[in-house]
Amino acid sequence: MALPGIPLTQWRAESQRFDFNGHKIHYWTAGAADSPPLLLIHGFPTASWDWHYLWRPLAQHYRLIACDMLGFGYSAKPTGHDYSLLEQADLHQALLAQLNVSGAVHVLAHDYGDSVAQELLARHQAGQFKLASCVFLNGGLFPETHRPVLLQKLLLSPLGPFIGRLFGRKKLEANFAKVFGPNTLPDAAELDDFWALISQNNGPAIMHRLIRYMPERRQQRERWVAAMQTTRVPMRVIDGAVDPISGVHMVERYRALIPHADTVLLEGIGHYPQTEAPEAVLEHYLAFRQQLDQAQ
Repeated sequence: MALPGIPLTQWRAESQRFDFNGHKIHYWTAGAADSPPLLLIHGFPTASWDWHYLWRPLAQHYRLIACDMLGFGYSAKPTGHDYSLLEQADLHQALLAQLNVSGAVHVLAHDYGDSVAQELLARHQAGQFKLASCVFLNGGLFPETHRPVLLQKLLLSPLGPFIGRLFGRKKLEANFAKVFGPNTLPDAAELDDFWALISQNNGPAIMHRLIRYMPERRQQRERWVAAMQTTRVPMRVIDGAVDPISGVHMVERYRALIPHADTVLLEGIGHYPQTEAPEAVLEHYLAFRQQLDQAQ
């Protein structure tokens, strides 16, 4: 049965705010306070609304926590800011502290959020964070397998500020058409909502700054991959197979590098499995957590 999702206007109305280094950050919580905490980390260039199909079903089992990261969605988008994946990890730790979450947390991440999750995993290995499990959706876990689309390359070039200012809904639709599955494209209303989140607070003006996560991934590659190879934290990849950016080719690399690799490929699904096939993502995520519970 199809999951109903949450309208964007309702999603925004349910947000809360806190201050992070002088910037207003929008965040959401759901589920019982005594349930295991699950941190959901969104991708580029969208926001936490990406999880809206999964939000209510997951809240039946876990204490959900999600935010629009700095530079995304409804949160602050300061111009001239040096955006960093490491700072985004700091943001999530600050949010957990704001909510008095001191124990180990589970993480479900996507795209850009995968890199933030990798940083949290590295901090767990260093005794600076408590991670209970980590599930990655489509993302550039390995720079050598990441295949950026032309827009991403242009944003990273000297033309980046100009390209960002020219980015509009039509460009978003064209780029999503390249990375979604052929039968799971967002409809016009969904595209309007995705664009509303990106364009909020003059978001296109900072896209060339946000995209600097791509070289930052390369800088952190050895540290992050080493953490994934040595950790005892349970991990799973749930991946849309036809994603040209980080699809089946990324999963093959994951299986080659990560011991006892736990992977799920969703055939016909592209870069956004949580919106393209939320029922499948929910099924495979809950099965992963059930396995963890049975192993304890």
